[in-house]
Amino acid sequence: MVAVHGKATGKRKADSFRLSFDQALTNSSSRPRIMRRTAIAHIRSVYKPHFLRPPNAQKSSEEPETLQINNPADGTVVASVVSATQQDVVECISQAEQTFLSGVWSSAPAKHRSTVLSRLARSLEEQVPHIAEIESLQTGRTIREMKTQLGRLPEWLDYYSALIRTQTAFVAPTSGPIHNFVSRVPLGVVAQITPFNHPLLIAVKKIAPALAAGNSVIVKPSELAPISVLEFAEMAVEAGVPEGVLSVLPGFGSKIGEALVSDPRVKKVDITAGTATGKRIGSLVGANISSFTAELGGKAPVVVFNDADIPSAVNGTAFASFVASGQTCVSGTRIIIQDEIYDQFVEQFLIKVASITRRIGNPMNPLSSMGTVISTRHLDRIHSMVSRTKGTVLVGGSPMQGPSPLDGFELSKGSFYPPTVISDVSLNDELWTEEVFGPVVVLQRFRSDNVGIQLANDCKYGLGASVWTSDIAKAHWASAAIQAGLVWVNTHHRNDPSSPWGGMKASGIGRENGVEALESYSQSKSTIINISSTEAMRKDDWFAESGGPARYG
Repeated sequence: MVAVHGKATGKRKADSFRLSFDQALTNSSSRPRIMRRTAIAHIRSVYKPHFLRPPNAQKSSEEPETLQINNPADGTVVASVVSATQQDVVECISQAEQTFLSGVWSSAPAKHRSTVLSRLARSLEEQVPHIAEIESLQTGRTIREMKTQLGRLPEWLDYYSALIRTQTAFVAPTSGPIHNFVSRVPLGVVAQITPFNHPLLIAVKKIAPALAAGNSVIVKPSELAPISVLEFAEMAVEAGVPEGVLSVLPGFGSKIGEALVSDPRVKKVDITAGTATGKRIGSLVGANISSFTAELGGKAPVVVFNDADIPSAVNGTAFASFVASGQTCVSGTRIIIQDEIYDQFVEQFLIKVASITRRIGNPMNPLSSMGTVISTRHLDRIHSMVSRTKGTVLVGGSPMQGPSPLDGFELSKGSFYPPTVISDVSLNDELWTEEVFGPVVVLQRFRSDNVGIQLANDCKYGLGASVWTSDIAKAHWASAAIQAGLVWVNTHHRNDPSSPWGGMKASGIGRENGVEALESYSQSKSTIINISSTEAMRKDDWFAESGGPARYG
C-alpha cells in the first residue's frame, strides 16, 4: 500500500461539498418535464434459441426454462425468452461444426465474406432505432445512450469487412530451394459469452472478427438481456450469413454457458465477464487445449494532475464514471486528484453530479441523463457495498425514490441508483479494491506525481485508466507508468474497431478489436514446397547407402 497525503477533508469540508451539491440539485430554473416515448415496435412476446436444428431431431426430454426479461426501469415484462437446453447445446455445436466443414462460409472467398458483412452493416444501420429501443427496455439504459452507442456498431462490421479484403499471406525467407508461404485459416467452432451491460455492442465486437475469419460462431448472451443479440442473428441470415454459421443460445451461464465452453469441439472461447467467472471458464477451456480470450473486471483510475484543465477533467470524469450507470469494466471508479486542485475539482464535480441526478427520469425520455442498473438484485449489491464503507458519502448513497424532477417518472419502481461520490476511503476499503459495477466513485488526494501513479497502480485490475494533464511530457510518462491495457489522456472510454482492447493483471487475457482480434480467430498455416529440380530431389536421400551429405531439416 502507499501513503495518502492529506487524507481527511474533515466534516466542515464535507458539509461544504454537500451544500454545493444540494444547491445545484435544487436549481430547477430550466427543469424540463417533457417526456417523449417511442412506440414499442416489433418486439415479440416470445423469443427462442437461434440455431440450425438437425433434420429429424428427436424432441428433448428436458423441459426448457423460460427467461422473463424485465424492464429494470419499472419491472414490467419486455418479453419471454426460451432458454436453450443441454441437448440444444450438443446439437448446435454439431450443426455448427458440419457447417464449418462444408466450407459454405469457412472456405468462401474473402471477397464474398466481406460483401456479406458490409450488407449486414447497412442492415444494422437501418435497424438502429428499433434495436436501441429493445436495448433500452431490457437494460434500463437511456434511449439517447443506446441510439448513440448502436449507431457506431456498423463500424466494426465495416472494419473487418475491409480488413479481410486487404489481408495478405506472406512468403517466409526459408533457406534452400524451398517456397514457404504462410496463410491464415479459421479455427472452427468458436463460442462467445457476452454480458448484460452492452448486450449488442460487445457481441458485435466479438462476432465481427470471428465471422470475418470464417468461423462458425455460437453466442451465449446474458440471461438478463439476450433479445438484441437474437434479433441480430436473424438480421445476419437475411444479409447472407448461411444458417448454422451464427447461432445464439440464451440461458444461464452455469448451465448453458459451461456446457458450451466445456465441449472439446469448440476451438476458441471469448468472454466478457467478472474475473471469478473468467478463471472458472478458463480452467474448462484449458482442459480442451482451446484458445481463450477474456475481458474481465476493472477498477479504472482517473488521475487528475494539478495542471489539468479542470472543466474538461470534470466533464470527462463524469462520463468515465456514470455513463452506462457505471456498469462498464473501464468505468472510472477511483478518482485520484492532486492536492492543489483537489477542492476546486471536487466542488465542480459535485455540481456536475447534481445536474446528472436531477435529470434522471424515464430511460425512454431522450432528455434523461442516466438510466438504471440492471436489476433489483444488482441494486441491492451496490447499496450493500456503499453501506459498509467507513468513508464519507458526499452525495448519493441510497436507491432513488419518488417522482423524477425531470418528467415525473416514479423512480422507486425501478433499479435507479444515483451517482454516488465518497471521500476519505482507506486503501483497504472494498470500494477501493473491488469492482462495484455501478455509479459509485471514491476520491483520493495525492501530493507528488509519483504517489499519484502508485495509487493508480494500487489495484489487482489493469484494464482501463485515464490521465488528465496539460503537460505532454507528463502525459507520456504517466501513461507509460500506469499498469493498464488501455490508457486515455485527457479523455476516457474512447473505443474504435481498429484499437486493441484488453487488460493486464486480473483484467483478462488477449485483445478485442484491431488486427489482433482477427488473428486470434484464425491460425497460421505454412505450406512448404520443394522447388528443386527432379535430379536434385533424387539426390536428397538421407538414407542413401553411400552415406554422403544430405539435407537435414
